[in-house]
Amino acid sequence: MRCALRRFSLTKAVPLAISRGTTATVEHLLLSVEHEGVTGWGETGGFDTGHRSFTTGSIAAELEALLPTLETLVPEPRQAFDSLLAPLSPPARCAVDLALLDWWGKRLDQPLGRLWGLDHRAVVPTSVTLGLGTVEAVLERLELWWRQLPATRIKLKLGSPAGLDHDRALVEAVRGALARQADRTGVACELQVDANGGWDRDGARAMVGWLGEQGVVLVEQPLPPQADPDADCAAFADLELDCPIPLVADESCWDLSDVVRLAPFVDGVNIKLLKSGGLSEALLMACTARRLGLAVMVGCYSDSALLNGSAAQLLPLVDWPDLDSHLNLLDDPFLPPPLIQDVLQPGRSAGVGVLPCPNGSLADLSPPTLLSTSPC
Repeated sequence: MRCALRRFSLTKAVPLAISRGTTATVEHLLLSVEHEGVTGWGETGGFDTGHRSFTTGSIAAELEALLPTLETLVPEPRQAFDSLLAPLSPPARCAVDLALLDWWGKRLDQPLGRLWGLDHRAVVPTSVTLGLGTVEAVLERLELWWRQLPATRIKLKLGSPAGLDHDRALVEAVRGALARQADRTGVACELQVDANGGWDRDGARAMVGWLGEQGVVLVEQPLPPQADPDADCAAFADLELDCPIPLVADESCWDLSDVVRLAPFVDGVNIKLLKSGGLSEALLMACTARRLGLAVMVGCYSDSALLNGSAAQLLPLVDWPDLDSHLNLLDDPFLPPPLIQDVLQPGRSAGVGVLPCPNGSLADLSPPTLLSTSPC
């Protein structure tokens, strides 16, 4: 087996603004593992949740330090890597986990979802995201989405630095646009709200009841995540009694223990591969959440089709898909997962179900962007 770690850039067609800032471009990492003619890929990159932050540089350093150990191993069984990956940060672990699982699926010539016994017919529409901005800019972004696909699930970012009045104005404007779209097409549209921890306790209490009156179907992470697990649970418990719509934890929910911890106080969890450390943990989280009666969302950061296509293998377990970042990229080196209307499909190709663009930028990922390569 050979392992290679490379950097690549991703550029958004439309920059995305949330309560913590605006993103236009990111640098991600591609880990490849090759053994006996089969290559598996895993993607990772830096992100910030407000209380935990990882840079792409720090993740690259973790993975580079790991490569000499990986060179002594073969890519299966996946379980043999658990103790080796446990000390890594979640995003570093994600790259290795995805590459190993992609290799395994390709070796068996099956997509992961089929190996896990999931029903690819049990998938529902994905949401598309509207970032913070002026009312005019947000409505313009919505129209751009509708030119791209017939989106029926809209996720609106709130927690604006301009305050609650601006958040309310955005909700009212988008609700009006969705009603007009439903009149034109005869298809109802739903509105989801994600505050990304942008409200304080009083603001969240004021907003959640009002959002219910406006017909919003869920509110995601209304309060900032807290490093202390007990304090984090207490904040959700305090808000839950006043929340008439499903309350979803995102930045507060990282792994299986968080699903169990938060289950009494929320209605759903948002699983992201960079937070969970890859698909192995994400699969456990999704199955456990469903068994505990929680709805499951699977989301993304500024991810390429490789990360989103990997997450798409879980879609039969997901109530609220939110895998749209690759649809807003100008330079994605991977082919997107299949999309039928606004229903993202798990890729049918072997492994994570994602293929590189035939004439894409993967061919350009060579020195000096090559960080390291070693026989392993």
